Amino acid sequence: MVAPARRRSTPERGALRRLPTSRVRVHGVRLGRAEYRVVRADPVPARLALRDDHHWLSMYADRAGAERLLAMWALAARSARSLVYLPIRAGAVPRDTPDGVDSTALDLVLVHHRLQFPVSSWKRLRARLGAGELRTATTPAHDPRVPDDLDHARRDHREYRDHLRFAVAAHTLFVIGGARAFRASGAALRGLVEEGPSYLHEYPNASHYCVELRAGPWSRPWTDRRTPAALHIQYRPPGH
Repeated sequence: MVAPARRRSTPERGALRRLPTSRVRVHGVRLGRAEYRVVRADPVPARLALRDDHHWLSMYADRAGAERLLAMWALAARSARSLVYLPIRAGAVPRDTPDGVDSTALDLVLVHHRLQFPVSSWKRLRARLGAGELRTATTPAHDPRVPDDLDHARRDHREYRDHLRFAVAAHTLFVIGGARAFRASGAALRGLVEEGPSYLHEYPNASHYCVELRAGPWSRPWTDRRTPAALHIQYRPPGH
């Protein structure tokens, strides 16, 4: 749910517990005959960064970054008519992470496949965003979670179609899928928030806690556009 921004108030006793409130900016942009709604995270945490390493996609997040990523992912699962935009190209990667000439910094857009958004139009649309309208986005605390009707037995079959898809355009990674795919992958992302901090406490010699998301069947190393089919997301708090 995206509502006009307002002052925070103390929740009533017994009210539904929610994820941390996310401030977003909502934009309406017309391109030709089509009009698009963009929900942009504002601000984004300093430690939320995405890189195209050309053999795989790498993302780095601290606690604040992981919480914001999870909240926006949950919003994308419920927003079939919006492009959910995280401008994280300038995000800082850990100091011990190689960031050579072959690594490209990317923004992130989450979009429902029913919108049929042509990613080649993103550069023009992004240039027209303007200031947007400041609003507050909230999602129930249990979101995203594994859908009850997810067919685990068929997920790796060639004919199964409810996978995420990845595409890169204008220095932006597009994660494209249906509500079921976003909820299933978002449930995996919850580990960054719920398990990452305790994991590094229990295993202090570990460099990071990670979650990996795949585009399409497990056997595919690349998407049709030669975009890596693996998104490796590391929980990396300060000092790791």
